[in-house]
Parts: sequence; structure tokens; C-alpha cells
Amino acid sequence: MNERSSETGYWIAFTRIPRIGTMRVARLEAYFGTMAEAWHAGSSDLRTAGLDQATVSSILEERPKIDPLNELELLGRAGVTAYTWSDPEYPARLKEIDDKPPVLFVRGELTPDDEWAVAIVGTRRASPYGRQAAEHFAIDLARQGITVVSGLARGVDGVAHRSALTTGGRTIAVLACGLDIVYPPEHTKLAVEISQRGALISEYPLGTQPRADYFPRRNRILSGISLGVLIVEGDEDSGSLITARAALDQNREVFAVPGSIYSPTHRGANKLIQKGEAKLVSRTEDILEELNLTMTTATDQLALREVAPDDPTEAQLLKVLTNQPLYIDDVQRVSGLPIASVSSALALLELKGLVRQVGPMSFVKAR
Repeated sequence: MNERSSETGYWIAFTRIPRIGTMRVARLEAYFGTMAEAWHAGSSDLRTAGLDQATVSSILEERPKIDPLNELELLGRAGVTAYTWSDPEYPARLKEIDDKPPVLFVRGELTPDDEWAVAIVGTRRASPYGRQAAEHFAIDLARQGITVVSGLARGVDGVAHRSALTTGGRTIAVLACGLDIVYPPEHTKLAVEISQRGALISEYPLGTQPRADYFPRRNRILSGISLGVLIVEGDEDSGSLITARAALDQNREVFAVPGSIYSPTHRGANKLIQKGEAKLVSRTEDILEELNLTMTTATDQLALREVAPDDPTEAQLLKVLTNQPLYIDDVQRVSGLPIASVSSALALLELKGLVRQVGPMSFVKAR
């Protein structure tokens, strides 16, 4: 087992301790340098790192019950990978949010293409209209190479995942439990298909049962990994409205499908539109135009896949670049690559249509 894997085990171990979340993990990492050092620290050092006494007591009480190396072995047997926010594989867009999960558990595969993701969420009691709308937008977005993100719940979520898979697209499900548990259980087969052609992700370690308060928490991840969120159906107090609020807080775009003024399941989406917090959408182009993306044909998508980077340097640069212009010196600094390699790789990526130069020596992703 290499040093990085061993360190990850300590990160996972801390996810099992009550009261340890984003802020406290950040304090531990900043003070101790590694989570291994933090794990073995004494009470006084933990207090000096900025933890309150209740949290220190929680660590001291739970620590003897947890084996960090065993946590890694459990993940391996379950076919799950853990990425900390320090790992390059951790989704770049999710890393931007204030309350990012310290550890992200993944079953399946996250790819660079998932940077172009849109979440589709809505009520568990979807009407025929809501199901039709979820299917329509999920299929259209998937055909454009957009990854469809949802929460694996009954109703709109399930329709969105299945529709993306049906058209051969990618989809990501964000769970409010450990990845060795599927909730609702009737989506077990769907979860397997998603893990084979996309990814299941969670901030909770294996064995964590779903709890009512976990579902609102996971919604910030739904919006955090996405460019925008589409609300299909939902009442004013529904989980989909919690996702919309998280998206607004994270400076993500919010879209809503309008519905009947007489239907409770449409009150939430209609109110978001009325307040100007969501853009009314009736076609996929409305979403893509707002996100500064363009409609492409299936042939175009095939061409994009054919020119996808197979060179590690190009792949690394595509992880660094976003839709915000970045000067070449900054690209070199963030990527850690030699400037000559950066310069030549950017030129090749520009020829492939994957990168655009938008100013003197400043670059953005082409999509």
C-alpha cells in the first residue's frame, strides 16, 4: 500500500466520527499537514488545531473503534474509490463550493466530460407531464454530451437517470447513504447500470444508512458538480427547491419547467420563475444557450470523442482550463507542467477544437 492510499484511509476514518465536517477537516489539515498526524494527535494538540472540546471528546471516544487501513480494504472489496479534496481526481467544480465534502466516495468512473453536467431534479410523485418533461430534457441533454445528474429517488430522478442511459449518455447519481446501500431498493438494478456507464457518488462511508437529514445535505453536491439545475416538478417545501437554493448560493444557473397553477407539485417551480430565480425553459436549447453551450449533432459528438485527449499532458490541461480565461503562465503554474509542454499541448488542443484562445496568450475550454 503506497503512502497516498494510506493517507486516504485516515481521511475516510474521520468521516466516521460525528461532528467532523468540512470546516473541522480543513482546520485539521491546515494544522497537522496530514490526516495521519491528525488521527494520532493528542487532546491538547487537537484543541490547539481549533477544535472545540465536544469534537475532541468525540474523536477520542470513536478513534479506538476505527481502523483506517481496514477502511481502505472495505472499499476495495466493495468496488468503491475514495477521493479527498486534495486529489486531482476530485471534481473541480465541486471543489469550488464552500461546503465541499472532504471525501467523495465513487462507484463507477468520473471523467473529464462530467465537467459539463446538468442536474435534473423533481418530485417523487411525478405527474405524467413531469415524467414526460424529465425524459425529454434528459434525453436531449445526454445526446449533446451533457452528463445528467440526479439523486436516484423515485419519480423525476429515476426518469432522468434512465432516459440518459437509454440514449447512451452518461449519468451520475448522488446518494444520501453509503454506496453499498441503494435507496430506494427498487432502484438497485438502475444503480448497477449507472455505476457501469457513469458513477454513483456519496459523501458518506460504507454502511451509512439513509436518514431524513442526509437528503437535504446531499442536494448541495447535486448542484455543486453541475453547471446548472433543472427543476421539473416540486412543491414549495420540496427537496428540489432545496437544490435550487443550493445552486443559487453556489452561483449555478437554475432552470424550471413551468406547470399548472392548480397543481401543488408545480408551485415551487412556478414561484422560482415568478421571483426571477429560475429561467423558464421549454426546450433544451434554452438551457444550452444560458450555459453558453451549443447544440451539436450526433456526428459532431462522435467527432468530439475522436479528438478527445489521449495524451496525459493534454488531459491535465483540460482539467485546469474552464470557461474563464486563464493566462498561459497561470496554466503552467496550476498544472505544474513545464512551460514548453504547456505551450505545445495548448496549440494541439486548439487545433482539435477543444481549447480556444480568447486573448493574448489566454485560453478557455471550447465548450
